[in-house]
Amino acid sequence: MAHRRHLFSLQLAHALRESLAETAYNRSTLFKDLIAGLTVGIIAIPLSMALAIASGVSPQYGLYSAFIAGFLIPLLGGSRFSISGPTAAFVVILYPVTQQYGLAGLLIATVLAGLMQMLMATLRLGRYIEYIPESVTLGFTGGIAIVIASLQLKDFLGLTIDEMPEHFVGKIHAIVQHLPTAATGSVIVGSITLLTLLLWPRLRLPIPAHLPAVLVGTLSALVLNQMGTDVATIASTFEFVTDEGLVLAGIPPVLPSFEWPWLRSQSGDPTLTLQWDVIQDLLSAAFAIAMLGAIESLLCAVVLDGMTGKKHSANSELMGQGIGNVITPFFGGITATAAIARSAANVKAGAVTPIAAMIHALVVLVALVVLSRWLGYLPMASMAALLMLVAWNMSEAPKAKHFLKKSPGPDIVVFGVCLSLTVFFDMVIAITAGIVLASLLFMKNMADMTKVKDISDNRRLLPTPVPANWKVFKINGPLFFAAADRVFGDLAAQCNDQDGLVLYMDGVPVLDAGGLAALTRFRQACMSNNTRLYLADFQFQPLKTLAKAGFEPEGDRCVVFSTLHDALEALPSETAASTPKSV
Repeated sequence: MAHRRHLFSLQLAHALRESLAETAYNRSTLFKDLIAGLTVGIIAIPLSMALAIASGVSPQYGLYSAFIAGFLIPLLGGSRFSISGPTAAFVVILYPVTQQYGLAGLLIATVLAGLMQMLMATLRLGRYIEYIPESVTLGFTGGIAIVIASLQLKDFLGLTIDEMPEHFVGKIHAIVQHLPTAATGSVIVGSITLLTLLLWPRLRLPIPAHLPAVLVGTLSALVLNQMGTDVATIASTFEFVTDEGLVLAGIPPVLPSFEWPWLRSQSGDPTLTLQWDVIQDLLSAAFAIAMLGAIESLLCAVVLDGMTGKKHSANSELMGQGIGNVITPFFGGITATAAIARSAANVKAGAVTPIAAMIHALVVLVALVVLSRWLGYLPMASMAALLMLVAWNMSEAPKAKHFLKKSPGPDIVVFGVCLSLTVFFDMVIAITAGIVLASLLFMKNMADMTKVKDISDNRRLLPTPVPANWKVFKINGPLFFAAADRVFGDLAAQCNDQDGLVLYMDGVPVLDAGGLAALTRFRQACMSNNTRLYLADFQFQPLKTLAKAGFEPEGDRCVVFSTLHDALEALPSETAASTPKSV
């Protein structure tokens, strides 16, 4: 079907080619893309740095990702308005990898994830995003938001914690234990930044809240530092080594160089030797990165389609994401995927083509080279406040609240399971358990819909009475493995003393292998009981299943009719039917 073609197509640079083919690109269009790219680029600079810090690496690696992956993915991908770069959703996966394997391990996992995404695109798996229920996505994004917010409390409060525990309960325990070490300056700066983020949108100005919030936070930190109240900044927290061997504060004002991912490291990293055992250990993290990146990028594309009326190419977007994540780590960039908030800002700022996203990447590049010294003044508490708001927006709390009020009980259970498992265990476990649980509940609901009704006395469907010791049953609903045994068990219990019965199958849209096996067993039971079985009015799919399985009538003991009318015409006369049933 033409309206679903975007779910199956795969073409490099699909979005760029399609948008340029549809649009007469001129100065006016370029100006719109330029404004949108500048707007989103300004938003992306502090966010990319904050997300890199939250992932356990120095802030420059977030900027590397924002301008390398942020340029390659819109160039090669399938979503016209998506902005790619570091995102909050990845923090819960990347932080543990960085703690255990360092920057090198994180970059290797990113490359592996990119290869998996490319394979997913090649296999045309992009369309399966349709099969992830809302209860699962709301649950795990809400859980991720809780984890991200808890990780920011350390910098927001200026706590002195040498090493954060691995699990959520341990993190909260460590934060509570170290509350007496809270730094007054960090609390003040973080609170001012957060307050600005919350109040600025009320002014309804075209400038995004991130910029004034970070500026106000930075000025507050400068004033407090001058007054003797210490406030941690990027420059005081991070350092880098120059080519001459000098150790300098902040972030390097140079472009990243090509280097094998397993050879790149940062201060304090554990030593990593590239071995097969290490790659095997990183495969689970890479799979989680690939799956989450695919889910987030394609959900983002779906949201943007709803905002703009355009259609993305799911597999082309997966291929672009995969290529971006394979190439970026060779230049030090961390995992990237489409960011819903930045992408929505891109649309609202007037973007027309993927060139806007590519301009956003160039803005980040210029900021790295030209503004790196000034970026070092950004307070860590402001970065934490920024991510707290990101976490809140990511949680979609109003939508989750409405979901909990209006949804059926089973969906609420799935939501709660996904959220809890994400917070207390692992996101991969949460998504897997959520999808499995949602599938089981769905199958139960579908099985409950399959009903058997005795219509022997229904004069609308049966104008004349059926012979004595004959019954007519109508089956409504899918005859699949979860329903078929119950249905035919009920029929068997009602038909032991009958000469024959007619099964009206018009209401059965699906017959699977389990349903076929149950039907075959029921036919054998009828034969053993000397009960005739007439099957009438199959739909196409069940009839095709029967034909493929070689299901054949058995003389006058089991007969298949094309319509219910034909089956009723073939019923024995009252005289014949009155003959006692032989046992």
